[in-house]
Amino acid sequence: MTQKMFITNAAQLITMAGSTDGPATREAMSQLNLIEDGSLFMEDGKIVEAGPDKEIREKYQEHFQSAEQIDATGKIVAPGLVDPHTHLVHAGTRENEYAMRLKGRTYMDIMQAGGGIHATTRATQQASHEQLYDESKKRLNQFLLHGVTTVEAKSGYGLTLEHELKQLEVAEQLNNDHPVDLVSTFMGAHAIPMDEKNNPDKFVDRVIQEMLPEVADKKLAVFNDVFCERGVFTPEQSRRVLEAGKEYGLIPKIHADEIEPYEGAELAASIGAISADHLLKASENGIKKMAEAGVVGVLLPGTAFFLMAEFAEARKMIDAGVAVALSTDANPGSSPTISLPFIMNLGCLKMGMTPEEVLTATTINAAHAIGCASEVGSLESGKKADVTIFDVPNYLTLSYKYGMNHVDTVVKAGIPLVRGGQLQ
Repeated sequence: MTQKMFITNAAQLITMAGSTDGPATREAMSQLNLIEDGSLFMEDGKIVEAGPDKEIREKYQEHFQSAEQIDATGKIVAPGLVDPHTHLVHAGTRENEYAMRLKGRTYMDIMQAGGGIHATTRATQQASHEQLYDESKKRLNQFLLHGVTTVEAKSGYGLTLEHELKQLEVAEQLNNDHPVDLVSTFMGAHAIPMDEKNNPDKFVDRVIQEMLPEVADKKLAVFNDVFCERGVFTPEQSRRVLEAGKEYGLIPKIHADEIEPYEGAELAASIGAISADHLLKASENGIKKMAEAGVVGVLLPGTAFFLMAEFAEARKMIDAGVAVALSTDANPGSSPTISLPFIMNLGCLKMGMTPEEVLTATTINAAHAIGCASEVGSLESGKKADVTIFDVPNYLTLSYKYGMNHVDTVVKAGIPLVRGGQLQ
């Protein structure tokens, strides 16, 4: 049976149309392609057309009686949000480390002493597939309630073949079972195990020779990521991991220049990474190289906020021609949040971005950062009918009223999953 739906009378319909061929850069990041008093017609999980309310009603009037209708009067309608960098699948929390940092300990100090990523690794290794699935599903429901319809999910809390595969298999099952789309990234090179910290090259060899072939053979990931940071993986080790992943068809991503300048942005550009993420300490040369190579800069202001660090220089990156995306970096240690709308607030208040730019950064540019822009990230004919309706009168209010969830309705592939801010 054909499924038809109209969303009508939107105070503002934000289509983000026009950036499918490549992510938006510079002035294009401010072009929302907004329609006042707009409507959207969807059929069988796809967008048929977006346009002014009067035009859509007249053009598709024969479908009105048989279609479901959602009245968006006084609200804004936007593409379903896309979160391009999360550590969704994990076990355990680290509120004790939060308290330690408030007393003066640093994130890297805690990690080098066996906490940090290692603490979450222990909890994740001890957790069963079922436990990881249940805990991650709850987080995924929260993403949906905050308007997110597509999520990237990394492994990296396994650090052995068995447990890395377990994380990726949980993500695969969630992608099959849950309406939110998951895009998986293998990140076996997230940290050096404590018992191998004096021989990191041996662990790099294991990632390359043991883990990557299995992940690729089982088709459990699209991307391959590495934490390029002093005290974790050097640029040379990171290049080895990413080059090896390319041989197995995995697209490179990189955690780059988070704690100090470490040539991560430069590496992302030279290796052809789809994105470089964090970038708090990226050099001017690295930013220039990323812009030239078309590497998306995925910025994670929630991490800087939570770690009380300096924020990435989004304004400098955008002005230099880098396509910027935003993400929660949802993880238990450095950004325990699933609120992408709050990340949008931080983008404006702490990184010099405009309300228009943060919308671009959480829709079409975020979709480009995970290779999904042909299907999601904008409200254009033929794309998935992924739509978020915010109960605010205009898009400026979305980043002006911070720390609140303004989501009213979420439609995923043409099916309403959130109504009145509640899961259906």
